[in-house]
This record gives sequence, structure tokens and C-alpha cells, in this order.
Amino acid sequence: MSKPDTAFLHQFEETLKPWNPYDSAFQVEVLGYGEISTVFKLNGNKDWAYKRMPLFETIDAAEVYLTQYNEYCAYLNDAGLALPESHTEIVDIPGRPIVLYIIQRAYPKEHFCHNRIHGENREEIQMMLTEIADHLEKVWSFNKSYHPLVALAIDGQLSNWVWYEDETGQRTMIYIDTSTPLYRLKEVEQLDPELFLKSAPSFLRWIIRWLFLEEVMNRYYDRREVYKDLAANCFKEQAADYIQTILGIANHHLEIPLRMKDIESYYQSDKLIWKLFLSFRKIDRFLQRQILQSRYEFILPEIEHR
Repeated sequence: MSKPDTAFLHQFEETLKPWNPYDSAFQVEVLGYGEISTVFKLNGNKDWAYKRMPLFETIDAAEVYLTQYNEYCAYLNDAGLALPESHTEIVDIPGRPIVLYIIQRAYPKEHFCHNRIHGENREEIQMMLTEIADHLEKVWSFNKSYHPLVALAIDGQLSNWVWYEDETGQRTMIYIDTSTPLYRLKEVEQLDPELFLKSAPSFLRWIIRWLFLEEVMNRYYDRREVYKDLAANCFKEQAADYIQTILGIANHHLEIPLRMKDIESYYQSDKLIWKLFLSFRKIDRFLQRQILQSRYEFILPEIEHR
């Protein structure tokens, strides 16, 4: 596969309207929304997914993040995870935040685990969920082996996994959520936690920093919390029938078993928090654009089911 085209990204970024990304001279399809990023398919290119991260005040800060990204991916490889081929590009438009693009190989949407879970073969789906758990366990085994020198975080939600099947029928589980390099060296977090606040409403950053930031940063280092999040993700993906399957797999690895009421409580709380967060981000976008007459850099979903 040839390398992705990046020559057009400067012009794309220069003309991008974050409040309406489809109003563009380029062919744009939004593939997904993150808290600090948006994933695009651009110019009809089916081979690559472009993740836009408008987070940085300087080129140096973007390059530090890029170094952390590469190091995190290397550690995930060392832990035994398969990752997609990726490339990067830093785009600097005067007067705006520096944007890092992480460009990953794209996969057919039917290979993503949040889509595969709606298949008819329940035995195959159980095999897929077991495979995800096996890969999560590779991370926990790596962390145990290298403690306290290195610790890796991971987000196990279904949409972060591709169960890719090649022309021969051979399947490989691929972890794609590599763009947030959460890892610790000698128990020191490498990623600047303030980057998570870049997309937060300006009037709420102090309370998020005070009440939520540490919990969010820690969640993905905790085996039990990661399994809880994975099980609760089935509610969002309209696949609640598989929660008990995930609990059965997860509890094999946990000292304190997870119960359905743990998952239900977690999901309701998480859903409420993110629904409020998105609503406040839309208020912030309105204030920035309509009242302060300034540019709002993040692209928001108009409707988000969580």
C-alpha cells in the first residue's frame, strides 16, 4: 500500500470550517468523533483515516506529543498488540492552534468489533470478545513484568478493535485507539493531562481539572475499570445481550467479580456525564463564535448516542 497523501492537508486545514466540515472544497466524510479529535475520510481515499487533533500551542509541543505517540505504539507492540500502519503530519496555520494529523490504515467498517457484535453467529462473537480480553491481558501482563519502569493504559471499547479478516480467511485482532499515548515511565505520567482540557468548555475547565481529570487519567490503567467500561459499552452499541458474556470472560481475570448492577450504574453515570459535557461544549462553541467572534477549533457531533 502506498503512503497516504498529506500534501493537501495544509490547504484543507486552512479552509476547514469546524462548525460545518462538509462545507469544503475537499470531499469530506466524518468517520468518528473523540473528545479531542475527529476522524475523517478525505478525498474519497478508502485506504487511510485522518485523525485531526487541534491541540498544540507550538510546533515543539506537537513534536513532543508525536514522540510520545511513537513510544506508546512501540510499547504496545512490545506487549504483543497488532497496530495499524500509521503516518503523521503537523500542520501550522498562522494564528491558529498547531494541528497534528495521525493517519492510520483504514479498514472495512464491517470488520470493526462494534459492528461485528451484531452478527448472527453467537459462537463467533464470543470468540471475538475472548480475543479482545486476551489482548487486554497482554497489556496487564506487560505492566506486571515491567513495573515500575513502564505502565500502559488502554481503552478496551469495541470500536477500538478491528477483527480483520484477510483474503485467506486469516483473522487478526488490531487495536486502533493509539492516538492518546497514555503511559507512565517510572510511575510518572508522560502525557500532559492539560491536553485533555483543550476541548473542554473554558468555563468548566477548573472543575473538570479538580473533580474528574485524575479519575479519567487513571481509569485506563485499571484492569477492572477497563473491563467495566467494555461491558458498559455494549449498552451504547445496542448489544446488551453480550454483557453477561463479557462479565464471564472478565471475571475469570478479576479478583473482585463485576456484576450486572456495577455495569448498569457505571453506564448511567458515564452517559449522563458525557451528555452534559457535549451540551456544554455546544454552549461553549456558541459563546466563542457568536459572542466572542472567535474561531472554535473542535468538531462536535450534532447527535451523540453514548
